[in-house]
Amino acid sequence: MTLAAIPSPTRGVWELGPFPIRAYALCIIAGIVAACWIAERRWVARGGRPGEVLDIAVWAVPSGIVGGRLYHVVTTPQPYFGEGGDPLRAFAIWEGGLGIWGAIALGGVGAWIACRRRGIPLPAFGDAIAPGLLVAQAIGRLGNWFNNELYGSPTDLPWALRVHEWDGGRAALGADGQPVVAGLFHPTFLYELLWCLAAAAVVVWADRRFRLSHGRAFALYVALYCAGRFWIELLRIDPANTVLGVRLNVVTAAVVGLLAVAYLVWQRGRPREVIHPGDRTGDGADDDTAGTGGGTADEAPGSTDAPGARRSGDRSHDAPGQS
Repeated sequence: MTLAAIPSPTRGVWELGPFPIRAYALCIIAGIVAACWIAERRWVARGGRPGEVLDIAVWAVPSGIVGGRLYHVVTTPQPYFGEGGDPLRAFAIWEGGLGIWGAIALGGVGAWIACRRRGIPLPAFGDAIAPGLLVAQAIGRLGNWFNNELYGSPTDLPWALRVHEWDGGRAALGADGQPVVAGLFHPTFLYELLWCLAAAAVVVWADRRFRLSHGRAFALYVALYCAGRFWIELLRIDPANTVLGVRLNVVTAAVVGLLAVAYLVWQRGRPREVIHPGDRTGDGADDDTAGTGGGTADEAPGSTDAPGARRSGDRSHDAPGQS
């Protein structure tokens, strides 16, 4: 018998008159706000204009939410289109169910459209937002905690998660009027939360140490997240579709993670882009740079680049050990 356990909330929805306030939605919104704030600071430090992150978020966030929901519905169709399923519930995003793979993919399309409209190089913008996305994902996992969902296999470890039987946004009550405890399980939501925060710190450190560019900070984010998601997914016991007996998300994490590592190697040695807000020409700006004038400050402390000394076309190598 375990001596301690992490408690779970007994409700994830509160009614404010006729309006339900859902913890899952609040966590998603808080994550988006945090990601935009972090990305804004990093983008301005790279030479971008203040406010551009929010302009791009107007396109990227709705696209990401739609993409995340589509991935969830396509990969978990049974509750919506299976026997006894309700197709209309596919639109009930407030009940939970967002796939990060679809969110990043379609959110990236939205960001690409917005970046082209403003003449912003998408790879450089992706590098600026990468740590913020990890922080957003960490905050979003708290929504799963409130919903008593996405936990792992049973365990008697001191940090086991006490999970309740769930009924309509709150814990089911037993004959004694108390919440029914389903058991003690691995807190995979907490594992992923901590992994994402640690990965965000690594991305910030690597970006400053190696002056990552051309989407390499974003690729590092993807690689680190996939590495964590791979082993965390193996602990989960909630129903999931499989490929050759392996959970679909495990396969996806392996494939996407390897592609991210390949991109890191492929782009190794490219110098950091120089962002020139005043020199943008609008739609169709080159993907490698946004202007050819003088250089600007970026977030890397101790940078010794003279203004205009390094252009995006320069193929010289970055610091030794660049990856």
